[in-house]
Amino acid sequence: MNEVTRFDYELPEALIAQSPLEDRAASRLLWVHREADRWSHRSFFEVSSILEPGDLLVLNDTRVSAVRIHGHKPTGGEVEALLLREGTQEREFIALMRPGKRLPAGARVDFEGDLSATVLETLVEGQKRLLFDDVPDFSTRLREVGQAPLPPYIRSRLANPERYQTVYARAVGSAAAPTAGLHFTESLLGELKAKGIRFATVTLDVGLDTFRPIQVDDVDQHPMHGERCHVPVETAEAVAACRGRIIAVGTTSVRTLETLARGPRELESGETVSRLFIRPGYSFRIVDGMFTNFHMPKTTMLMMISALAGVELIMDAYRDAVAEKYRFLSFGDSMLIL
Repeated sequence: MNEVTRFDYELPEALIAQSPLEDRAASRLLWVHREADRWSHRSFFEVSSILEPGDLLVLNDTRVSAVRIHGHKPTGGEVEALLLREGTQEREFIALMRPGKRLPAGARVDFEGDLSATVLETLVEGQKRLLFDDVPDFSTRLREVGQAPLPPYIRSRLANPERYQTVYARAVGSAAAPTAGLHFTESLLGELKAKGIRFATVTLDVGLDTFRPIQVDDVDQHPMHGERCHVPVETAEAVAACRGRIIAVGTTSVRTLETLARGPRELESGETVSRLFIRPGYSFRIVDGMFTNFHMPKTTMLMMISALAGVELIMDAYRDAVAEKYRFLSFGDSMLIL
């Protein structure tokens, strides 16, 4: 059965976390014991007692570099631009724009902070090449008006943009944060290292399409968007040498590892674009477990964790999380599947 309705559940709006907790590690943790077909309620700071020496944690070290700004066309129509990355010349950016179809090459947009730009061309997947006018203190003005690209279900502006970054974020390029890693603190990572937990990193630049619900009834018909991912040589070596469990932090880390898997615990290093759609029936070659946040209904992320733990177990655990009033989505609580 490949119906998308299998991955639906009732998510009360009140359970969607609107801001991060003051202490990153203070969230709740729903530990899904996939072999025992049950779950238990814990706190995230307890992970140092849950993980074992020799386990390998794989982290996505991508950093959110996208900036959201608002403006309007000369005719008065509102425009929103998400600046994904810088282009090849000064003040040029690759951007996602709404409404994009009404902004052909040559279109002008006036943004906040007395910034203006011209659309140079439309690229693949609707992205725009945008060139800003040369004005004094351009970079400063852009920083002042730019906002962290929070998901649309978060309605308030983030007081500290660093709270939408993991403490180990290094590689710029993402339009959204790999939110499963937001719970880790420098102190907790230190505890884990002292216990003998090993660490490795991958990079996957998270795209906005990751969070969109599936729009087709048959999940086999869902087109997967591409996301750039990279596995360092050191990570491939760490996977091959691991004698404990390989635990990915987040669906993005899982997707990267499984995309470049060449066999059981055999990982190829390098860079590629992943369009891998992990859903029930998939056989994992690298990952034994994963940390993840709670996802929206009918999403590819919910299908991925169902592939690892089983649809019935995950959906039952989700219904219990709703009943226990866990905090959901990007700034919400954590789940460990192991």
